[in-house]
Amino acid sequence: MNPANSEPQDHLRKWMWCFLATLLALQLYFVRELLAALFLFALGFGALAGLALFLFLVERAGQFSMAWAGSHTRRGLGLLGEISKKPFRGPGSEPAQ
Repeated sequence: MNPANSEPQDHLRKWMWCFLATLLALQLYFVRELLAALFLFALGFGALAGLALFLFLVERAGQFSMAWAGSHTRRGLGLLGEISKKPFRGPGSEPAQ
């Protein structure tokens, strides 16, 4: 090697390593940013899925309670019909004035 040419090559080699280190650092930075964005989107979609599940369960509970109330209302209306057929006054009571 010629000592006169080695100094510019060393200088170029130093800049090449700096450039490669910068590229590596930028790649690590972008990977870190992408992982952070993935994590945030996963949290957001998880929250939306949880909200959708909650609304679905509330709607199903509403359907169940309406079915339960409907069956009990029919039975209650049947009892009300039987009560309405009976006289309100007992035998031997005085007529209303």
